[in-house]
This record gives sequence, structure tokens and C-alpha cells, in this order.
Amino acid sequence: MAKRVVERTTLTGIAEAAGVSVATVSKVVNGRSDVSPETRARVERLLVEHDYVARGPGGAQSPVRTIDLTFDQLVNPNNLVITQGVTQAASEAGVDVVIGTAPDDPLGAAWARKITNAGREGVILVTSELTARQRAQFAQHDIPLVLIDPMNVPDESVPSIGATNFSGGMAATEHLLKLGHRRIAMIEGRHDAVCNTARLHGYQAALTGAGLTPDARLIKRGAFRFEPAYQAALELFALDEPPTAVFAGNDLEAFGVIEAARVHGLRVPDDVSVVGFDDTAAARTSAPPLTTVRQPFIEIGRAALRTLLRLAAGEPLDSHRVELATQLVVRASTAPPSTHS
Repeated sequence: MAKRVVERTTLTGIAEAAGVSVATVSKVVNGRSDVSPETRARVERLLVEHDYVARGPGGAQSPVRTIDLTFDQLVNPNNLVITQGVTQAASEAGVDVVIGTAPDDPLGAAWARKITNAGREGVILVTSELTARQRAQFAQHDIPLVLIDPMNVPDESVPSIGATNFSGGMAATEHLLKLGHRRIAMIEGRHDAVCNTARLHGYQAALTGAGLTPDARLIKRGAFRFEPAYQAALELFALDEPPTAVFAGNDLEAFGVIEAARVHGLRVPDDVSVVGFDDTAAARTSAPPLTTVRQPFIEIGRAALRTLLRLAAGEPLDSHRVELATQLVVRASTAPPSTHS
């Protein structure tokens, strides 16, 4: 049988010659234990025969380590902060990061094959929905996968990193209750987002804990966007008994609420208090500065990268679901209800 020729000394070339996946070659290069002795010996022999060398900082020999960071969209300001956390941790670990957006069929066979052939260490997916079929594609190609803030309920087999959305929703509502508000509205985010459901449940739990029954008329949908939240707030302020406070599903929705209040001739926080969620940069400079719930996006990004590298190294995880603590940040958009409310 003729010896196969490796035209390029790359992970792909070695994989073709060895008759294995690029992911398997990457495991051997990175010293992972979950490769059979026979396969490891075959790959190592080819690596030596073809002088495979990956150079790290300063020209020292080291394995090439690259991960993909894929977003559903890049326009979300939170994604920039998540990227900062991922790239910080990656730099410390000597890992390169390729940033991109998901194509129309982001987790299909073609995309998974592209990632595999590129010799990626793994993939971090941000705010994407993962189906069973898509999850199987990654497992088939042996690609480590970590989710950040997935849209649907995360499967226990796929690690995910997020924030304490329930506690954050509860903290926002309890803050308004402590100020004396009783007619507290909520503008939800995306109906199909698990983080939205958790924030809604936190809001409802806080009201119930205060002896109040959540009023369905005070719960509107805003899709995590300015315009739908603005329209929803207009409806709320037009009620015979409008709310004295509004908890918005994110900061962008909160800005829509503030604009709707202005159109209605209401002052924030004199006539209506507004709380957001995320603590975006704009929350600190809005008029008035926005009371909001901070998500630790940098820490979430760092945790996702560390988790991915542990997966790639074949290390066991303490938990497949990690939620980092949110924090209420009180600014000038909340105050006790006015006496004429």
C-alpha cells in the first residue's frame, strides 16, 4: 500500500494521513488522554515524520490552540464585553480566538465540518438556540462546546454559563417595593428566552412575597428591543391606573420606557421609576442615569473560556451549569412614588 503524502504540515494534513479527525490530532498534540494508544502512536509518528511544529510566543514550540467565539449577532453591546472577558482569559492561556456570527444554519454539518477542519480547540456559542440535532453534530465531530446565555433551556450534556436572572429580577422588584411602589409593571424580553422567563419569575416571586398578586395587565412584551418596549410602555401609561414603576427586561427596553414616559409628560423618577437589566455603558450616562441589574459579562466570558479549555483537556467539570451573581446598581431613575400617584 502506498504511503500517503502529507502536502502541508498542518493538523488537517496529519489527520488525513492518519485517517482520523482533526479533533483527534488536536487531542494528541495537546496531550489529552482520551485517545486510544494505537491511534496516539500513529498520529505521533506522523507528527515526527513530517516535522510538525507549532510556534508560540517568541518562537518556542507549542501546540496551536484556537477557539471559535460565535454570536447570534454582533450589534448587541453586551457581546463586546463578553468578548473582552473571553479574549482576556484566552490571552492568559495562550489561546487564539476567532470571532464571528452564526450563519443561517449555524450548527449544521457544514459549519461543524468547517470548524473541525480548521483544528479548533472548541467553540463558545453566545445567545444561540441549540437543538438536539445540532448538538449531535458537534458530538459527532468531537468538538468541545460551551454555551453563554443560551436561548433555550440548556441540556445537561452541554456546559453553559450565565447569570442569576431569577435573583436579578427579584432584586429589581424588591428595590421598587422597598421604595413604596405597589403597582409595578414588567416589560418582558423575548418570550422564548430562558433568561427572560427567569427574570419574569423573579419579578412575580418578589410581588408574591410582598403579599401582592401579579396583575397580568401590567406585564407586557418588549422583545429586548427599544421600539417594542416603547410601544408597550405607552399602553401601560394609558391605563386608568398606570404603574408607578416599571421593571424592564434589559437596559434597551428601559430606555424605551423612559422615552414613552417623556411622551406622556411623565418625569423619571418623579412620576414613574424605571429599572433595567444588564448595566450597559449607556445606563451610566442616560438621562437620568439608569438603575439596573448588572450582569458580570467579563467574568462570564472568562468562565466560558476556562470551561472550554477544561473540556478540551478532558478534565471533569464541577458543574455543567454555572450562574454568576447579578448585582443591583441603584442610580437616579428610581425614587419613592409621588404622593399624587
